[in-house]
Amino acid sequence: MQIKELEDIASQVRRDIVRMVHGCASGHPGGSLGCTDLLVGLYFQQMKISNRKGKGGFLSFKMDGVNEDLFFLSNGHISPVFYSVLARRGYFDVAELSTFRKIDSRLQGHPTTHEHLPGIRVASGSLGQGMSVAIGAALAKKLNGDDRMVYVLMGDGEQQEGQIWEAAQFAPHHKVDNLVAVIDLNGQQIDGSTDQVMNNRDLKAKYKAFGWRVMEIANGNDMEEVVKGLRKAKRISGKGQPIMILMNTEMGAGVDFMMGSHKWHGIAPNDEQLAAALAQLPETLGDY
Repeated sequence: MQIKELEDIASQVRRDIVRMVHGCASGHPGGSLGCTDLLVGLYFQQMKISNRKGKGGFLSFKMDGVNEDLFFLSNGHISPVFYSVLARRGYFDVAELSTFRKIDSRLQGHPTTHEHLPGIRVASGSLGQGMSVAIGAALAKKLNGDDRMVYVLMGDGEQQEGQIWEAAQFAPHHKVDNLVAVIDLNGQQIDGSTDQVMNNRDLKAKYKAFGWRVMEIANGNDMEEVVKGLRKAKRISGKGQPIMILMNTEMGAGVDFMMGSHKWHGIAPNDEQLAAALAQLPETLGDY
């Protein structure tokens, strides 16, 4: 796809996000909006996934993901962006987005596997666990002779979890070089800025010291830069080191009054705020 096509999809996904969170008066719009460009770039451009159609004309989904690239969302609270991208990519009906966080919905606040929602391979939201899962999946691919990639997204606040650093030590030691990890560096978490809550300091130096190949995306809300970064990560993979992308984003990107503040980590817009947000986000694929 051309960059403009990807940007149009991202605009619609951002509309989905604010409408979903508003519809149930609950959820996490800030980080979801900030990571929209990455997930659109992954699912609509970078990742190789099955294009086989199954029941209802939706994409066929198998948990093992053989001969497919895999993605794991470690910071599962930003589920709105994940659900929207999966639906817009064709895994399930976009109309189901209207059930987000409602009783008996498959679209719970944090992704779960027991709901059998296509595209979801692990329950996430208990922060710190996603990279360990992704490493396991990447090792399984190596053992099975499957040359596809594994991607995982984490938050910067999540870097305060101890399990992250056990996984960070494990992956280079075992040469898990079919793994691309991404940290969303928006500088915000639920209680304030990451610098105030628990300063991560120099993540680039830390991951390099652990043996990772580290690269940066200066603006993770610029689609062209995101796509170039993902292509580079794939190009430099397979050389004995896992890849870490430090991706700078703006919490709430695309909605001016949500941008740059931790206050929009986990609250829903009211009616007036929803209208103001939608006015800034062109409808490109049709609202659900």
